Amino acid sequence: MNLSEILNELGEDRENYYNAVSPPILQTSNFAFRDVASLRTAMQDEYRWNLYTRGNNPTVTILRKKIAALDQAEDALILSSGIAAVFLSVFANVKQGDHVVSVARPYPWTDKMFQNLLPRFGVTATMIDGTQIRNWENALQPDTKIFFLESPNSLTFELQDLEAISKLAQSRGILTIIDNSYCSPLYQQPLSYGIDLSVQTATKYLSGHSDVVAGVITGSSEMIARMFRSDFMNVGAIVSPFNAWLMLRSLRTLEIRLERIANSTERVAAFVESHPRIERIFYPFSESFAQVRLARKQMKRAPGLFSAVLKSGSVSQVEKFCNSLKHFLMAVSWGGHESLIFPSCARIESGKFDPSDFNHRLIRFYIGLEDPDLLIGDIGQALAQLHSS
Repeated sequence: MNLSEILNELGEDRENYYNAVSPPILQTSNFAFRDVASLRTAMQDEYRWNLYTRGNNPTVTILRKKIAALDQAEDALILSSGIAAVFLSVFANVKQGDHVVSVARPYPWTDKMFQNLLPRFGVTATMIDGTQIRNWENALQPDTKIFFLESPNSLTFELQDLEAISKLAQSRGILTIIDNSYCSPLYQQPLSYGIDLSVQTATKYLSGHSDVVAGVITGSSEMIARMFRSDFMNVGAIVSPFNAWLMLRSLRTLEIRLERIANSTERVAAFVESHPRIERIFYPFSESFAQVRLARKQMKRAPGLFSAVLKSGSVSQVEKFCNSLKHFLMAVSWGGHESLIFPSCARIESGKFDPSDFNHRLIRFYIGLEDPDLLIGDIGQALAQLHSS
């Protein structure tokens, strides 16, 4: 289906809501029925009917259709956060005694789920360097049920070979799940490589305005329906109709926002990489990136994020650079209209700063919708204030 048709037309049956150009926000918790027979039918299968907004809501249903189509999936679930989507996709597919293989150093709350939460239910996880297929093979156990991928991750951007891993998983009857937040469905479509479930934090590009927190899961109708009818309904981590409507609004500009962001990121990353006060950068489409060939094979473009390591021997120099920026906000998250930085040293106490550890000198940049020349000039003036190491 044409991308423009998905973003602007799919699921929008305007004759059902007074031919309004913009879909309505059906901000209701409940739905009424004319007779007992109709109520009984809806209660027998909430997946197919509007009974209670904890399950289905017409505004959310429009969004589900669009999100599924973007991922070339059969169906989708919309949840209240990205980590809710990650949790549900895993929790719905394991039981006591099962084993999961996951990439090491995923999103921190994903890591906590594997390390702290799931072991309470008798589910174990092995965290591996996912860049080599042999590491997935070596981590296999008789009770392995899931391979969890994050490609690329959102700090140093390691990738996994989606096609090779999905083939290995299929040969062993293992479910594959990927966090595809970095690329969005526009720049990487994991299901086309054989991945079973794709999850994303819709807070990022899909919403794009830093005013919504949401998550999505896409996959086959069979898997989505099974998760809906049990775990999704029990967990109750639903998106509100208003937030779903905000996401529908945001999808109208998704393509042009990502194109602007990707173009600007290429320019800004090239400037940063060439600067004498930068030791190295991590950016999937940089020729210096170790997995650039795989990135170009699996990804259409590399939007928004890259990280840089400052040539600096002290935390004060790292902080001085960050504090000197005038057109970047300092914050977590990314994917909105505003450009951001996140210094890794914020995760550690100043007294524990280790200049020999490049992670302590690493700064993640997110490039938003501002003029790239403005951002380049801002980075240049902040770097110029640092003394040579």
